[in-house]
Amino acid sequence: MDYIRVTKDNLEKEHICCAISNNKDEQVSSKKAWLADRFDEGLVFLKSAERGKCFIEYIPAENAWNPIEAPGYMYIDCLWVSGSFKGHGYSSDLLSECIKDSKEKGKKGLCILASSKKKPFLADSKFLKYKGFTVCDEADNGIQLWYLPFEKSTDIPSFKECAKHPHIDEKGYVLFYTNQCPFNAKYVPVLEKTALANEIPFKVIRLSNREEAQNAPTPITTYALFSDGEYVTNEQMNDKKFLKFAGSC
Repeated sequence: MDYIRVTKDNLEKEHICCAISNNKDEQVSSKKAWLADRFDEGLVFLKSAERGKCFIEYIPAENAWNPIEAPGYMYIDCLWVSGSFKGHGYSSDLLSECIKDSKEKGKKGLCILASSKKKPFLADSKFLKYKGFTVCDEADNGIQLWYLPFEKSTDIPSFKECAKHPHIDEKGYVLFYTNQCPFNAKYVPVLEKTALANEIPFKVIRLSNREEAQNAPTPITTYALFSDGEYVTNEQMNDKKFLKFAGSC
Protein backbone atom coordinates (compact mmCIF):
# COMPACT_ATOMS: atom_id res chain seq x y z
CA MET A 1 0.00 0.00 0.00
CA ASP A 2 1.24 3.47 -0.90
CA TYR A 3 0.41 6.41 1.35
CA ILE A 4 0.05 10.13 0.71
CA ARG A 5 0.64 12.89 3.26
CA VAL A 6 -1.97 15.59 2.81
CA THR A 7 -0.61 19.13 3.14
CA LYS A 8 -1.66 22.66 2.35
CA ASP A 9 -0.17 22.23 -1.10
CA ASN A 10 -2.21 19.19 -2.13
CA LEU A 11 -5.26 19.49 0.15
CA GLU A 12 -7.63 20.78 -2.52
CA LYS A 13 -6.97 17.98 -4.99
CA GLU A 14 -6.77 15.08 -2.56
CA HIS A 15 -9.68 12.94 -1.43
CA ILE A 16 -9.72 12.97 2.38
CA CYS A 17 -10.82 9.39 2.81
CA CYS A 18 -14.12 9.73 4.62
CA ALA A 19 -17.34 8.22 3.29
CA ILE A 20 -17.99 11.10 0.90
CA SER A 21 -16.69 10.87 -2.66
CA ASN A 22 -17.57 14.35 -3.91
CA ASN A 23 -14.91 16.94 -3.04
CA LYS A 24 -17.47 19.72 -3.56
CA ASP A 25 -19.78 18.34 -0.88
CA GLU A 26 -20.25 20.75 2.04
CA GLN A 27 -19.07 18.05 4.43
CA VAL A 28 -15.77 17.71 2.59
CA SER A 29 -15.23 21.46 2.28
CA SER A 30 -15.87 22.05 6.00
CA LYS A 31 -13.39 19.32 6.96
CA LYS A 32 -10.76 20.61 4.54
CA ALA A 33 -11.14 24.14 5.91
CA TRP A 34 -10.60 22.77 9.41
CA LEU A 35 -7.54 20.80 8.28
CA ALA A 36 -6.03 23.78 6.46
CA ASP A 37 -5.94 25.76 9.69
CA ARG A 38 -4.34 22.89 11.62
CA PHE A 39 -1.32 22.12 9.42
CA ASP A 40 0.65 25.07 10.83
CA GLU A 41 -0.04 23.64 14.31
CA GLY A 42 1.70 20.38 13.44
CA LEU A 43 -1.23 18.27 12.25
CA VAL A 44 -0.37 15.29 10.07
CA PHE A 45 -2.91 13.61 7.79
CA LEU A 46 -1.61 10.41 6.20
CA LYS A 47 -3.91 8.42 3.93
CA SER A 48 -3.91 5.56 1.48
CA ALA A 49 -3.18 6.44 -2.12
CA GLU A 50 -6.35 4.58 -3.03
CA ARG A 51 -9.72 6.15 -2.31
CA GLY A 52 -11.40 4.84 0.78
CA LYS A 53 -11.48 5.02 4.54
CA CYS A 54 -7.84 4.34 5.37
CA PHE A 55 -6.01 7.15 7.17
CA ILE A 56 -4.49 8.50 10.36
CA GLU A 57 -4.74 12.07 11.63
CA TYR A 58 -2.58 13.26 14.52
CA ILE A 59 -1.35 16.51 16.10
CA PRO A 60 0.86 17.66 19.01
CA ALA A 61 -1.27 17.18 22.12
CA GLU A 62 -0.84 20.84 23.12
CA ASN A 63 -2.78 21.73 19.96
CA ALA A 64 -5.39 18.97 20.17
CA TRP A 65 -9.05 19.97 20.25
CA ASN A 66 -9.68 17.92 23.36
CA PRO A 67 -9.49 18.68 27.11
CA ILE A 68 -6.37 16.69 27.87
CA GLU A 69 -3.11 17.31 29.71
CA ALA A 70 -0.40 15.63 27.66
CA PRO A 71 2.55 17.97 27.14
CA GLY A 72 5.16 16.53 24.84
CA TYR A 73 2.86 13.85 23.46
CA MET A 74 1.33 13.37 20.03
CA TYR A 75 -2.46 13.03 20.04
CA ILE A 76 -4.16 10.80 17.46
CA ASP A 77 -7.39 12.46 16.33
CA CYS A 78 -8.45 9.51 14.24
CA LEU A 79 -7.13 6.18 12.98
CA TRP A 80 -9.73 4.81 10.60
CA VAL A 81 -9.45 1.75 8.40
CA SER A 82 -12.68 0.17 7.20
CA GLY A 83 -14.44 -1.51 4.31
CA SER A 84 -12.22 -3.45 1.91
CA PHE A 85 -9.10 -2.06 3.61
CA LYS A 86 -9.68 -3.99 6.84
CA GLY A 87 -7.65 -7.08 7.58
CA HIS A 88 -4.54 -6.16 5.59
CA GLY A 89 -2.41 -4.64 8.33
CA TYR A 90 -2.96 -1.04 7.20
CA SER A 91 -3.85 0.14 10.70
CA SER A 92 -0.48 -1.17 11.87
CA ASP A 93 1.26 0.53 8.94
CA LEU A 94 -0.32 3.89 9.71
CA LEU A 95 0.35 3.62 13.43
CA SER A 96 3.97 2.66 12.76
CA GLU A 97 4.42 5.74 10.60
CA CYS A 98 2.92 7.88 13.36
CA ILE A 99 5.27 6.37 15.94
CA LYS A 100 8.30 6.88 13.70
CA ASP A 101 7.38 10.48 12.91
CA SER A 102 6.60 11.27 16.55
CA LYS A 103 9.91 9.86 17.78
CA GLU A 104 11.78 11.86 15.14
CA LYS A 105 10.03 14.97 16.45
CA GLY A 106 11.14 14.20 19.99
CA LYS A 107 7.71 13.34 21.39
CA LYS A 108 7.27 11.46 24.66
CA GLY A 109 4.64 9.12 23.25
CA LEU A 110 1.16 8.88 21.78
CA CYS A 111 -2.32 9.24 23.24
CA ILE A 112 -5.78 8.57 21.83
CA LEU A 113 -9.42 8.24 22.93
CA ALA A 114 -11.20 4.90 23.25
CA SER A 115 -13.86 3.59 25.64
CA SER A 116 -14.59 0.86 28.14
CA LYS A 117 -17.37 -0.32 25.79
CA LYS A 118 -17.11 -0.12 22.01
CA LYS A 119 -18.44 3.16 20.67
CA PRO A 120 -18.65 4.57 17.13
CA PHE A 121 -15.89 6.89 15.87
CA LEU A 122 -13.50 5.86 18.66
CA ALA A 123 -10.40 3.69 18.51
CA ASP A 124 -10.68 -0.06 19.05
CA SER A 125 -9.37 -0.72 22.56
CA LYS A 126 -8.42 -4.31 21.66
CA PHE A 127 -6.18 -3.04 18.86
CA LEU A 128 -4.65 -0.41 21.15
CA LYS A 129 -3.90 -2.98 23.84
CA TYR A 130 -2.32 -5.28 21.26
CA LYS A 131 -0.08 -2.40 20.16
CA GLY A 132 1.11 -1.69 23.70
CA PHE A 133 -1.22 1.17 24.69
CA THR A 134 -2.66 1.29 28.21
CA VAL A 135 -5.42 3.32 29.86
CA CYS A 136 -4.10 6.37 31.69
CA ASP A 137 -7.40 8.11 32.56
CA GLU A 138 -11.14 7.54 32.34
CA ALA A 139 -14.13 9.89 32.52
CA ASP A 140 -17.38 9.07 34.31
CA ASN A 141 -19.06 8.22 31.00
CA GLY A 142 -16.59 5.46 30.16
CA ILE A 143 -14.50 7.46 27.69
CA GLN A 144 -10.87 6.54 28.21
CA LEU A 145 -7.55 8.15 27.43
CA TRP A 146 -5.01 5.57 26.26
CA TYR A 147 -1.30 6.19 25.90
CA LEU A 148 1.85 4.64 24.49
CA PRO A 149 4.96 6.09 26.14
CA PHE A 150 8.26 5.86 24.31
CA GLU A 151 10.15 5.71 27.64
CA LYS A 152 9.02 4.15 30.93
CA SER A 153 9.81 7.18 33.08
CA THR A 154 7.79 9.69 31.07
CA ASP A 155 4.84 11.71 32.40
CA ILE A 156 1.37 10.17 32.18
CA PRO A 157 -1.35 12.09 30.23
CA SER A 158 -4.73 12.83 31.80
CA PHE A 159 -8.07 14.47 31.14
CA LYS A 160 -8.62 18.00 32.35
CA GLU A 161 -10.94 18.22 35.34
CA CYS A 162 -13.71 19.76 33.19
CA ALA A 163 -13.92 16.55 31.14
CA LYS A 164 -13.66 13.91 33.86
CA HIS A 165 -17.27 14.35 34.98
CA PRO A 166 -19.27 15.13 31.79
CA HIS A 167 -22.22 17.21 32.95
CA ILE A 168 -23.86 20.53 32.11
CA ASP A 169 -26.58 22.49 33.88
CA GLU A 170 -28.86 23.05 30.88
CA LYS A 171 -32.08 21.08 30.32
CA GLY A 172 -33.18 19.62 27.02
CA TYR A 173 -30.74 18.44 24.37
CA VAL A 174 -27.42 20.22 23.99
CA LEU A 175 -24.98 19.24 21.26
CA PHE A 176 -21.30 20.18 21.33
CA TYR A 177 -19.46 19.71 18.06
CA THR A 178 -16.56 20.85 15.88
CA ASN A 179 -15.87 20.92 12.17
CA GLN A 180 -13.21 18.27 12.62
CA CYS A 181 -15.72 15.60 11.65
CA PRO A 182 -17.06 16.17 8.11
CA PHE A 183 -20.42 14.53 8.86
CA ASN A 184 -21.39 17.38 11.18
CA ALA A 185 -21.82 19.83 8.30
CA LYS A 186 -24.77 17.73 7.17
CA TYR A 187 -26.22 16.11 10.26
CA VAL A 188 -26.09 18.93 12.81
CA PRO A 189 -28.46 21.14 10.75
CA VAL A 190 -30.69 18.10 10.22
CA LEU A 191 -31.06 17.64 13.98
CA GLU A 192 -31.68 21.36 14.50
CA LYS A 193 -34.53 21.38 11.96
CA THR A 194 -35.97 18.13 13.26
CA ALA A 195 -35.97 19.30 16.86
CA LEU A 196 -37.57 22.62 15.91
CA ALA A 197 -40.29 20.93 13.85
CA ASN A 198 -41.12 18.56 16.69
CA GLU A 199 -40.83 21.14 19.49
CA ILE A 200 -37.95 19.33 21.14
CA PRO A 201 -35.69 21.57 23.25
CA PHE A 202 -32.40 21.55 21.38
CA LYS A 203 -29.32 23.76 21.51
CA VAL A 204 -26.18 23.57 19.40
CA ILE A 205 -22.77 24.73 20.62
CA ARG A 206 -20.07 24.75 17.96
CA LEU A 207 -16.59 24.68 19.44
CA SER A 208 -14.94 27.10 17.03
CA ASN A 209 -11.40 27.24 18.37
CA ARG A 210 -8.83 25.16 20.26
CA GLU A 211 -9.32 27.00 23.56
CA GLU A 212 -13.06 26.26 23.61
CA ALA A 213 -12.46 22.61 22.75
CA GLN A 214 -9.76 22.21 25.39
CA ASN A 215 -12.15 23.43 28.07
CA ALA A 216 -15.25 21.52 26.95
CA PRO A 217 -17.30 19.51 29.48
CA THR A 218 -16.67 16.29 27.53
CA PRO A 219 -13.61 14.27 26.52
CA ILE A 220 -15.07 13.90 23.02
CA THR A 221 -15.45 17.24 21.28
CA THR A 222 -16.13 16.26 17.66
CA TYR A 223 -19.72 15.39 18.58
CA ALA A 224 -21.13 15.09 22.10
CA LEU A 225 -24.86 15.06 22.82
CA PHE A 226 -26.20 15.84 26.30
CA SER A 227 -29.76 15.28 27.54
CA ASP A 228 -30.96 17.20 30.61
CA GLY A 229 -27.38 17.79 31.61
CA GLU A 230 -26.05 14.27 31.16
CA TYR A 231 -23.80 13.03 28.35
CA VAL A 232 -25.58 10.44 26.20
CA THR A 233 -23.71 9.73 22.95
CA ASN A 234 -21.06 10.68 20.40
CA GLU A 235 -22.89 8.99 17.51
CA GLN A 236 -24.06 11.29 14.71
CA MET A 237 -27.76 10.87 14.03
CA ASN A 238 -30.13 11.49 11.13
CA ASP A 239 -33.65 12.78 11.73
CA LYS A 240 -35.29 9.35 12.16
CA LYS A 241 -32.68 8.08 14.58
CA PHE A 242 -32.85 11.27 16.63
CA LEU A 243 -36.65 11.14 16.92
CA LYS A 244 -36.49 7.49 17.95
CA PHE A 245 -33.78 8.32 20.45
CA ALA A 246 -35.68 11.31 21.87
CA GLY A 247 -38.85 9.26 22.15
CA SER A 248 -37.12 6.60 24.21
CA CYS A 249 -35.66 9.02 26.76
